[in-house]
Formats: sequence, C-alpha cells, structure tokens
Amino acid sequence: MNASQIPMPQENSASHQVQVEDSCPNSVTFEQQQDRLFVGGSTQPSSQYLLLELKSLVNWLYRSSAQQIYLSPSLSEAKLKLWADGCAQTKRPAFIQVPLHSELPQKRRPVSWLFKRLIDRVAAALILLLVSPVMLGLALVVRVQSPGPIFFRQWRVGEQGKLFQVLKFRTMVVNAEQLHHQVMGKQQGLHKREDDPRITASGRWMRKYSLDELPQLINVLRGEMSLVGPRPWALYDAIRISPEGQKRLNALPGITGAWQVEARSTLLDLDTVNRYDLEYLDEWSLWRDFEILLMTIPKVLSGFGAY
Repeated sequence: MNASQIPMPQENSASHQVQVEDSCPNSVTFEQQQDRLFVGGSTQPSSQYLLLELKSLVNWLYRSSAQQIYLSPSLSEAKLKLWADGCAQTKRPAFIQVPLHSELPQKRRPVSWLFKRLIDRVAAALILLLVSPVMLGLALVVRVQSPGPIFFRQWRVGEQGKLFQVLKFRTMVVNAEQLHHQVMGKQQGLHKREDDPRITASGRWMRKYSLDELPQLINVLRGEMSLVGPRPWALYDAIRISPEGQKRLNALPGITGAWQVEARSTLLDLDTVNRYDLEYLDEWSLWRDFEILLMTIPKVLSGFGAY
C-alpha cells in the first residue's frame, strides 16, 4: 500500500515514526480501503507499521482521509482503548471487526424492531424524568463519599461492533481501571469479583440494587443501547470471546437481558454467557422483551446476582 494514501505526521519525535517492526506495545499494522482504515496487530506484507501515542494518533487521524476505523479483535485491550480514544477526539466512529450475523432480529422482523426502538427512546425519556430526583441524590452520594468524577465511562462494544462509552455512576476508586488486571489476575470468565477491593462503600449497595446503571438510560436515548438486549461487552471481555462467538458483537446491547435475569453473576463463563445472548437473538420478539423487563423488577429489588 502506498504511504501517500494516508498522510503521515511530519514531527521528528520517535513516537510518530513509521516502524518496520512490531516491537513496541503501541505499534500496529494498517490498510486503507477508500474512507475505511483497517487496523491490525499481525504482520501483513502490504501493511504499514505505526508507533503512536494518543496525542500523535489524534494528529495522525486528523491528517488521514479515513472516516471510519475498523480495529482487529486481535489487538490488545490497551491498543483498542488508544484507538477508541483517538477516534473519539477526532469524531470518527471506531468499530471492532466482527463476522457478519445474518440472523439479527432487525433483519428478520424490521417492523417489530422499529417499534422496539421507538419504545426504547420513549420509555427511557419517561424513566429518566421519573427517576431524576433519585439520580441527583445518588450523584451527591458519589461526590461526598469518594473524591473524583460522578460518572464512570468505559468503552463497550455496541451494534455492528461500534465502540461507545457506557455511562454508570462511579462505584469504584478513581484509579480502578489501572488496577483492573491486578485485581482480576488470570480470571477466565467475565471479569467480576464479589470481593473486589476497588468498590467503595456507597458503590457496593448501589451495585447490589443496580442503581449505578441508571445513567445507561442516556445511552438508550443516544441509540447506543436498548432497554433489553445482550450484555454490552467490555473490551477486556470482548477480545477473549471465541471467533465463532464474535458474531454476537453485531447485536444492539441492552441494560437488562436474558443473562441478567436468569443467571447474572452466578454464571461467568464467557461461552455460556454468549450462548444466552445468541439464544435471545434467535428467539427475539417484543413479547420476550416485555417478559425480561417484568422479570428484571424483582431481580433488581432482591439484588439477585449483583456485586
């Protein structure tokens, strides 16, 4: 591929240089097809190699003609975050490359799906209006009991692999993300621990009753999530899904879903959680969504499987 297809930064800093070896944690391969840039971590003869920090990546993207960025799931979590942050700053959508899934509900039942999306937005707006005093109180609790931001933002995989930042009330210490892998160690399933030392005192009871998830109604209004759908995978979980299971990353994620009401934290095996989501997608109907919403209420009030 001709390097002139994607303008390169001209600064002299070593962090901006084109690399010929993938020896640095931030180096990647890339290939551009029209306005799409495909970023990978494996060696391809036709690829260029880039070594980038966030500031130089942002400059690089501004000079690039690419308008959509597709990231290989083989990239490390750190690289995915780096590119997601860079794309956000340059207002370019970032996607994880996922295999096609031809049996998505919106393709099988487009009219019912449009009705579902209308219900999502109307219901989310009404619920936000009703619970706004509660959310204000929770925001004050977070602010008083733990220094740092009120909201927690984290990159998640959305519809068609598009990355978005999920919103939650912060229930952990400020540097929780930096401590994540230290706390989780080599845990094989979903990265959740009941004895997670990063959780604050107020955060523990907020998580027990899923109050920390109320800001996700904003994600629903933005069109990034649904009220009901598969779990929105965090990057550290998404990159560990089997290649066959990655087709589930095409789906629109939800605040609640089949796994949340039937198993939640009592079942953390990645493949099994994925199977719950794929079965939900295969059997999707508006009535099934309504059933899940009704089942969610007693589960939330009882604190089922939440920590």
